[in-house]
Amino acid sequence: MTRQVHGTGPHETRACFEHAASAFVSLVTGISDDCWTAPALGEWSVRDLVGHTSRALSTVETYLGTPAGVVDAGAGAQTDRIDAVGYYLAVRSGDLAVRIGLADPAAVTQRGRDAGAALGNDPSDAITALANRVRKLVRESPDDAVVMTALGAMRLADYLPTRTFELTVHTLDLARALDVPPPPSLGTAIGGSLLLAAGIAAALPDAADILLLLTGRADLPAALSVV
Repeated sequence: MTRQVHGTGPHETRACFEHAASAFVSLVTGISDDCWTAPALGEWSVRDLVGHTSRALSTVETYLGTPAGVVDAGAGAQTDRIDAVGYYLAVRSGDLAVRIGLADPAAVTQRGRDAGAALGNDPSDAITALANRVRKLVRESPDDAVVMTALGAMRLADYLPTRTFELTVHTLDLARALDVPPPPSLGTAIGGSLLLAAGIAAALPDAADILLLLTGRADLPAALSVV
């Protein structure tokens, strides 16, 4: 179901994605040779985390290149279409998490390692080339281009905020692992990602606690998260 809770139109959605992709590339191209094997997030090394994050780009390329059905654009489109909030709510529901492998932490960890290894001998160049291809593809694709996701057919404009969110959060993870400040260009994408996170949070049973968390209250349940 489409919701107008994350406050971004098509132009802002594309701008956020561009900024997130640019910030990710900027950070990756500054990684020194001796940092790729350093610890990053959980069991992931820096290379593993970069590989995992790169999937936020490669899935756009893959899904836009996969023959898909159509997303209803008729009179019921505004109520029947799945948007970015609906995508994350479906992942949280459990069934989709099982289908796409998110229910198995070991499988998620291994996919990150595999994606990192697939970047080859020059991961910075591989990320730059991937980001350039995907950004060009997004610029040339209309908002209603169909992407066939694990959830089913979605419009590019509805799917793109999920990729921005993943790029933004994991670019912040990467900056923390490298002990460097996030690229300034990430600011726009952080704003868009916060709006998406708020939209997800508003639909959760823990919405009130998440609001209190964001306003600095203490003694709240552990592990509050919108994902």
